[in-house]
Amino acid sequence: MNNVVILGGGPAGLTAAIYAARANLNPILIEGLQPGGQLTITTDVENYPGFSEGIDGPKLMMDMHAQAERVGTKFISGAATKADLSKSPFKIELDGETIEAKTLIIATGAQARWLDIESEKKLNGKGVSACATCDGFFFRGKEVCVVGGGDTAIEEAIYLANLATKVTVIHRRDELRASKAMQKKVLDNPKIEFAWNSVIDEILDVEKGEVTGVRLKDTKSGELRNISCDGVFIAIGHTPNTNIFKGQLDMDDVGYIVTSKSSMSTSVKGVFAAGDCQDKDYRQAVTAAGTGCMAAIDAERFLQEM
Repeated sequence: MNNVVILGGGPAGLTAAIYAARANLNPILIEGLQPGGQLTITTDVENYPGFSEGIDGPKLMMDMHAQAERVGTKFISGAATKADLSKSPFKIELDGETIEAKTLIIATGAQARWLDIESEKKLNGKGVSACATCDGFFFRGKEVCVVGGGDTAIEEAIYLANLATKVTVIHRRDELRASKAMQKKVLDNPKIEFAWNSVIDEILDVEKGEVTGVRLKDTKSGELRNISCDGVFIAIGHTPNTNIFKGQLDMDDVGYIVTSKSSMSTSVKGVFAAGDCQDKDYRQAVTAAGTGCMAAIDAERFLQEM
């Protein structure tokens, strides 16, 4: 029987672990399929407070892991495959083993949806990104492309227009899916152009190891054409890693876990959620860490009340 079990080893899970361990709750952290979370595929992190020169993403997560371990967190490799939240103690299945918990903190994160082409994978972190607020700073005074037509893509395009000299929004249709208010903002911006009825066929240039442009394919005619750019931002949405909790916790229509307005409590007492599995608006390392802190404090208070 464990006081606190944490699912996920990104900023939210590790911060929750640090706080829970310092509260003498002896937390168990199950690291998941991607220990360290999305920051492990980010080369430069310049917006995490406390690092005036920036820090390498994997290094930041290694330091967080070491800190959580030093204060008493026990780590388990692997990912939870099943969860039973119907009654306390909660049961988590992992590689045939069942782990019981008085409280559970879900910090399983989310995954950006990608185009799933080879050049995108090879240039990820070398000009290809899924987060404008994370990486837009590196493209000041340059030309970039944004892929997508929903609110997320338009928000990214508007944000990038404050930094880049030119933003080209690439959309597979001839009209945007974003809200009318968002559409007006982007259509009125002189720095934002559109490539309608287009999808990316290839991101250039893998041989150079950096983004120099994209090859577009017209969705109606099939015609190919190249446009130059220095960066490509994929903004076609995120998928929260919450499948094993479906039907057990309140979620929105995409799968983000719904938490209380005043805490990180979910619809099941004793279960808390933090980070990108419940945050579809900010998705920053620092906000994930903040909600991880809140979830750990909530879990400690819940245990005291019990």
